[in-house]
Amino acid sequence: MDERALNILLVEDDEVDVMTVKRAFVKAKITNPVFVAQNGVEALEMLRSQSVPAERRVVLLDLNMPRMNGIEFLREVRKDPALALITVIVLTTSNEDRDRVEAYELNVAGYLLKPVTFHDFADVMATLNKYWTLMEMPA
Repeated sequence: MDERALNILLVEDDEVDVMTVKRAFVKAKITNPVFVAQNGVEALEMLRSQSVPAERRVVLLDLNMPRMNGIEFLREVRKDPALALITVIVLTTSNEDRDRVEAYELNVAGYLLKPVTFHDFADVMATLNKYWTLMEMPA
């Protein structure tokens, strides 16, 4: 396995959005492993049990989910010393200033609105991939 590869945890409850992200990754030639959690509770379980390998993890996080939404998930991650430094990028339909401010207060690396068209979505994923390849991540 490539030592620079990222382990991407997609926290998303909408199956169509999960498929769209995966299709966009294929189009952008992003070959990093993608793990999917349907909500914050499941995502925390996956991170804590290391179902997502502990090395070079990035979370793509939707905010509007059942059981535990994205902001609640972020609060839990930032309180947990073992998870606090994980890179989290919000990928959501929420254009609410309150959500954006709270996400940044919880140290997200970025806040992206889900593009409407697949072409734009693929472009955003390609740009994220470029960012990931340039970003220095903890081992």
